[in-house]
Amino acid sequence: MTQLIPDNTDLHAWQPTVADIVAANEADMLLYNGAHLDHWFEDDILPTINKEGKIIVETTKDVEFIEKTYEDHEPNESDNTLYDPHTWISPFIARQQAESIFKALMTKDPQHQEYYTRRWDHLEQRFLSIDDAFKKELTTKQKDTIIVTHAAFGYLADRYGFKQYGVIGLSADEQPSASTIAAIVNKMIELEVYVVYIDPVYSDIYAQTLKNTIESKTNQRVQIRRLYLMSGIIDGMDYFQQLERNLQNLKIGLQA
Repeated sequence: MTQLIPDNTDLHAWQPTVADIVAANEADMLLYNGAHLDHWFEDDILPTINKEGKIIVETTKDVEFIEKTYEDHEPNESDNTLYDPHTWISPFIARQQAESIFKALMTKDPQHQEYYTRRWDHLEQRFLSIDDAFKKELTTKQKDTIIVTHAAFGYLADRYGFKQYGVIGLSADEQPSASTIAAIVNKMIELEVYVVYIDPVYSDIYAQTLKNTIESKTNQRVQIRRLYLMSGIIDGMDYFQQLERNLQNLKIGLQA
């Protein structure tokens, strides 16, 4: 298996090299997220390679997308057209994506269907178990809003009944305006929300700005907690371990 994008890379800004295109051309099966996250795959790789005999899987083909998942953020030109591409952050959606890969493997390599089925059954149970844990453990939440520096958690919010307010929107390379920061500060004070979530892949500068501003205005202590984007092993944790840590940190901010 060849992974084109290195772990914990900014998925919005990454671009393939010639070597990546050659690797894709030599592959028997190509998997990509879709939802316009890996637009470079559709724009730069697919038109270039020989697709004959390949199985190409857009893992979000049958996923119901969320169009816009953040509040109080000044939109740019793409905000009205792009779906939220961060589908895998929700175990409910990630299970659907994994199933599409399982079905493709069954088609490509039918002589090993028993092996794939056994592995899939185990993986599906892990997805179902963590999805059930999110639903049960967030049922008791006292808050219904989280503040994030990157509005990438819309599918979690939609599935488990809360809202996210993001300093920046769907693309992590945006630069927030002063009015956006001020709006988030006002929202935190209004809702008495004193936890800010960051992903460790990105800078915590905006979270620190919110923390310092809120604490100077209200004398309330503001916590900075991690919500992982799960784009590779980090802090010694794999995908499911990061999901579990996300649940524990969400319980703190949502007071569950």
